[in-house]
Amino acid sequence: MAKTAIKLRELESKIGQEVGISPWVEMPQERIDLFAKATEDFQWIHVDPKRARDSPFGGTIAHGFLTLSMLPKLSESTFEFADRKMGVNYGLNKVRFTSPVPAGCRIRARFVLAKFE
Repeated sequence: MAKTAIKLRELESKIGQEVGISPWVEMPQERIDLFAKATEDFQWIHVDPKRARDSPFGGTIAHGFLTLSMLPKLSESTFEFADRKMGVNYGLNKVRFTSPVPAGCRIRARFVLAKFE
């Protein structure tokens, strides 16, 4: 999947539309373990494959915040803003983790423009 080159003003006409789908990114147990180490969040559902096998998920799952923290990678591999000097994370509203992300799966992002300011 090729990265989409966009000028910011072009987005004004795309409110409510899908503006990109990222490439797939792997979520291996190694990435989950490294995130646990970085955040000191070693809850067994994330880092103990043997114990997690008996959980309702059938194995380990990624931390919700790990999945969320993949957004810069997912967006930067999807978009290129030709007229932007830099980007800053301003924040997120109403973030919910509605489904677990099992270790070993792939994730990707689908971007729909809700608002342009």
